[in-house]
Amino acid sequence: MGIFQNNLLAGAAAAASAGGGGFYDYQIEQSARFDLASTSYMERDSSSQTPTNRDKHTLSVWVKRVTTQGTTGGGGTANQSILTTVGNSANWGYQFSHDSSEDDRLKSGFASIGNLVSSNKLRDTGGWYHLLFRYDSTDGTASNRMLQYVNGTVVSSFAASTYPSQNADSYLGSGTVRVGRAAWANDYADQYMAEMIFIDGLSLAPSNFATSKNGVWVPVDASGLTFGTIGFHLKFENSGDLGNDSSGNNNDFTASNMGADHQVLDSPTFGS
Repeated sequence: MGIFQNNLLAGAAAAASAGGGGFYDYQIEQSARFDLASTSYMERDSSSQTPTNRDKHTLSVWVKRVTTQGTTGGGGTANQSILTTVGNSANWGYQFSHDSSEDDRLKSGFASIGNLVSSNKLRDTGGWYHLLFRYDSTDGTASNRMLQYVNGTVVSSFAASTYPSQNADSYLGSGTVRVGRAAWANDYADQYMAEMIFIDGLSLAPSNFATSKNGVWVPVDASGLTFGTIGFHLKFENSGDLGNDSSGNNNDFTASNMGADHQVLDSPTFGS
């Protein structure tokens, strides 16, 4: 049973050897702290919108974990949610699993449509992970309809896997969408998140959001992408309005239990 090691731990050394600020071509200035103790999260209601395509979407986000199954002992929260939604009396989303059989693994889906639980555990709390989730139920190959990536590498080993039927609609965009909290339960995240991008209507490869430089997985400027109707880009750049959407769609989120102090300078390019 593997444990992912974050290749960004080498980023500081690589940046130093490359001359500091010149290493990262694109800077992420800050992140948002989603705090389990404060039950902090963001949400928006997308039920009045018609997604560009419920058969295709992409989620890209940088995450730095604070607590894991090992440090929480399974207490405090059942799952640490990244992005979730409720629709059609069901649920859908992405999270770190927290229970006796799935602790610290990435989980995608969680509804009757499909479900992926990675075999590898992500327990590094010292560096940043880039997580990418792709959904494309139009693909003729079932195992290509949901994909997980960690630092640009596709996850290929699963503790559990069921895939959507062809052309199955996901629930994202059909109800309340939450960042940092499950839409169906009081399960909160305990992690930093930076540069969260949701693309409605396209299944995009990791190279649209990051690239490998001197063996380090680093972010690229994704602001020129097409976001689709319910797509959004959360930079967490305004401490007074952490849920502001920078995609041009004005799909803003309302932050709960998140003050200005929940914006922090720690980021995937911090110190460069």
